[in-house]
Order: sequence, then C-alpha cells, then structure tokens
Amino acid sequence: MGNFNGHVYPGLFLFCYGLYKAIVIANDSLRSLCPPKNKGRWARPWKISCEGLLEIVAGSFFIIYVNNCTEGGMTLMNGKLPPRFMYPEDWQHLTMFTLLIINGCGDVISKNVLPQRCVALEKGALALSSYELLLLLVSHVKESSGIELQVHSLLISVVFLLLLVLTAELWTPEMVHLWMMETFLFVIMGSWLMQAGFILYGPVSGYPWEDDDMSDLMFVTTFFCWHVMFDALCLLAIYGFFYCWHRCYCPSLKMTESKEAPYHESSPEPLNRLLQEVEQPEKEDQAPLLAKSSP
Repeated sequence: MGNFNGHVYPGLFLFCYGLYKAIVIANDSLRSLCPPKNKGRWARPWKISCEGLLEIVAGSFFIIYVNNCTEGGMTLMNGKLPPRFMYPEDWQHLTMFTLLIINGCGDVISKNVLPQRCVALEKGALALSSYELLLLLVSHVKESSGIELQVHSLLISVVFLLLLVLTAELWTPEMVHLWMMETFLFVIMGSWLMQAGFILYGPVSGYPWEDDDMSDLMFVTTFFCWHVMFDALCLLAIYGFFYCWHRCYCPSLKMTESKEAPYHESSPEPLNRLLQEVEQPEKEDQAPLLAKSSP
C-alpha cells in the first residue's frame, strides 16, 4: 500500500466516521426531547447498525487495496535462507484494518443478532482494537526520527487519550460526555492522519520537510494544534446546526426551554425551606408561652 494513500485514505475514513458519530449523538440527544414519530414499516431497516456495516465495508476495502498494491501479494516470508519477514509495514496496516472489521462485527452482532443489545460487547471490541492499535503504532516508529517521529508521536498521544476514554466507557457506557470526547478524538485522529500523509509523502510546497530544521519540527506541533481547533469548530457547528434544527421544528423543545428559568430568577425554594426550619423552633418555643398566657 502506498505510504501516501496508506495515511490519507484511512485518515479520511476516520474523519468522516467521527463526524458521522457526532451527527448521531447530536441528533439523538436532542430528539429525545421531542415526541417520537411513527416510521411504520421503515422503522426496522433504520435499526440496522450503520456504524458496524460501515466499519466492515471500509476494513474489507482497505485490506483488498493493501493486497493489490503489494507486489506479488502479501507474502509473509521470503524463500531465502535464512527466511526473513516481508512487508512489515503493510502487515501492520493489514492488522489495523482487520481490527476495524472485528469491531464492526461486534457492533452488528450486538445490535442486530443478539436478542438484547450488549453494550459491553461493543465497547469491549472497540477498546481492544484501540489497545492493539496503540501497540502497532509504538512499534511502527521504532526506527523513525525527526519529522516522522514527531508526526507519529502526536498521533500516538491521540490514540492513548482515546484508549483512556474507551476504557472509562467500559464502566460508564451511558455518559454522553465520554461519547463526545470519543467522537472528538476520532475526528482528530482522522484529520491528523491525513495531514501526516501530506507532510511525510506529499508536501504541498513540493519540497520535503527537513529533519534538522527546528522550525519544521515546531510547525508540526503548530499544525496539530490547528487541527484540534478546526475539529472542535466542526463538532460545534454540527451540534449548533442540530440544536437550531430541533428548536425550529420541535415545539416540545421550545416549551422545555421556556419552563427553564435563569438562576437569578429561580424560585427561592432553598431559602424558603431554610427560613421555615429557622421559624419552626421559634414557634415551638412560643407555644408554651401562649399556653401559659391563655386563661
């Protein structure tokens, strides 16, 4: 598989996959405040795990692409003595794409095969894939240096943060904050993987980056920070769009917002409760005095 395509195509898939997850999370979180609509006979097809099918199709496509782009096919060892392993980077790419297929199979089995959805299976398969992806990336940069090492080190940091989030989701899979962090890290990983392909194998200027130039090393980190800000704005735009969409076409969401009063106008229930607790002992103390004063 070409080095440029090996970064750009998977990066594009991860970027689009992260945006798709952001759209699903934003739509579902706001749609829960609106009355459900009856989809009739079209309700069942929409229950199919689109994410799982997308992962299976994409992983299969990348595996076929890797095999076709390798001269002579994916040979594990050569025929010389002593034998040596062949195409180590391509085999690592092949392993990554196989993990993608396994993760997609876990989603499909959980959502469409089992009688009851098993969230632990989905999160466990995704966490396992991330653990192995981190191991492959660490070994991938053993002989790297300069620009290549800096680019992959930033990518490894994103995968490590994603691994922490996915591990936390094994115990708290219902937290929306973790879903949003997971989506954000997927988008960053995809966009930076695409950028890595252009930095290492297809620079826009037409001249390769210099490993000994400190300004080039510094701008690699600067570009990564720009990616983080750009991806955050993309997710903010998605959530803002769906918020405006549901606010315009969902009357119940408007009613919910109108019922929510700001903090400075909220009813002083805690203060009233505190005053009642203070006044209660005073009334109890005054009761014997009134009893004594009464004829």
